[in-house]
Amino acid sequence: MSSLDGIRVLDLSRFQACPLCGMLLADMEAEVIRIEPPEGAPDRKWGQLGPDGQTLLYKIVSRNKKAITLNLNTSEGKENLS
Repeated sequence: MSSLDGIRVLDLSRFQACPLCGMLLADMEAEVIRIEPPEGAPDRKWGQLGPDGQTLLYKIVSRNKKAITLNLNTSEGKENLS
């Protein structure tokens, strides 16, 4: 059992350092849930796209994470977060 087992982290980050930190928490068995805007996170497009349409950087920092799409600019999206 990891020391982070049972911990839930909401990952709202978009730029390299923060998604990397979320990846490390997920690697240590925290439940990390990445929340992305409806148009997708900007880091999905950084770098060369692979055959599946995703970049290697995105795949690396998103490993072991769950993901949902949520529009936090609407009241409904904010309600779903709580």
